[in-house]
Amino acid sequence: DLIIVDGGKGQLSAALESLHDLGLENQPIIGLAKRLEEVFLPNQSEPLLLPRTSSALKLLQQVRDEAHRFAITFHRTVRERRVISTILTEVKGIGRKRADELLKKFGSVRNIASAEIVELEEVVGRKVADRLKQYLQSTLTDHYEEE
Repeated sequence: DLIIVDGGKGQLSAALESLHDLGLENQPIIGLAKRLEEVFLPNQSEPLLLPRTSSALKLLQQVRDEAHRFAITFHRTVRERRVISTILTEVKGIGRKRADELLKKFGSVRNIASAEIVELEEVVGRKVADRLKQYLQSTLTDHYEEE
């Protein structure tokens, strides 16, 4: 196992401190600074400069780039879910928990809007299902008329 920190000396130092706090001082760790693709090692004042054509450097770059892609995708998904959840929580009787349950069951606001009342009732009950259906129909209609 190897921990790769995205950054140079400062980020590596902070990560080492966190590992120490967790009792994981012996965990292998490096820092990879993007600008010059410098590899920083614990307790080394100077970075390791791997040749640009080095397969080791290319592997480290791929791992870092994949981690970036994953993190960006994750944060976009979380942000989108928060916005969608907020749309649903506009309906009286739906809080974050119920909004999450609806999204888990139906997958999207559009699917929730096109669901039958009896399907919505399984999650939120009849009164809230009626309010939700009415709210989404007017909200989505207004939204698509603006486009």
